[in-house]
Amino acid sequence: MDVLPPEILAVLALVALVAGFVDAIAGGGGLLTLPALLWAGLPPAVALGTNKLQGTFGTASATAHFLRRGKLELRPLLPAAAASFAGSAGGSLLVSRIDPDALRWLLPALLLAFAAYFLRSPRVGDLPSRRRVGPAAFAATAGVGIGFYDGFFGPGTGSFFALAFVALLGLDLAHATGGTKLLNFASNLAALLVFAAGGQVLWPVGLVMAVGQWLGAWLGAHLAIRHGARLIRPLLVAVSAVS
Repeated sequence: MDVLPPEILAVLALVALVAGFVDAIAGGGGLLTLPALLWAGLPPAVALGTNKLQGTFGTASATAHFLRRGKLELRPLLPAAAASFAGSAGGSLLVSRIDPDALRWLLPALLLAFAAYFLRSPRVGDLPSRRRVGPAAFAATAGVGIGFYDGFFGPGTGSFFALAFVALLGLDLAHATGGTKLLNFASNLAALLVFAAGGQVLWPVGLVMAVGQWLGAWLGAHLAIRHGARLIRPLLVAVSAVS
């Protein structure tokens, strides 16, 4: 397709900045960027691929910030990250054969259930709680399953990972958010590689948006670490409810 006008690129970069900020704290940035790319006129498959390009930069920025600030233990989560990568690759390969619109009705219901979980548990995520599964089971279920969803469709992935970390591994919200960024980075990268191999990435647009994503994610990660559950929980609920 033709190169987008500068004013459209500016709007997309601004949307990406806001999305990167929101995504670094609560997930759900794709709920902003994917509709924006479709609004700009990108075909659905190209919009999905380009969304993965800019999203990869945002999750990389947030992951690096959480890692530097000690809110992310890398080694214990590597199996889950590898599972997320594999699941996302599978979802991206499948999406070229199945219409992802089949999932659109399910996403709002899942996100509303997610919001209800945090609203009914006002103290959840303040402190670590009981672990319900081990690292291997977490990788095989949440890693593969949510990673597959991210490769197949994507919006809301960060919110689903955050809930899984809290509900299954018993992490507090600050550490859960750090782990979420790592697994979301792995799933974004896998999907990006698959979409790029199929020629379904509009690189100039994705790279312009990547600048906004990187800056927004850095700021969001900084605030999430500084304010913890006081900031993360309300935004998680808000992102889930309005989606």
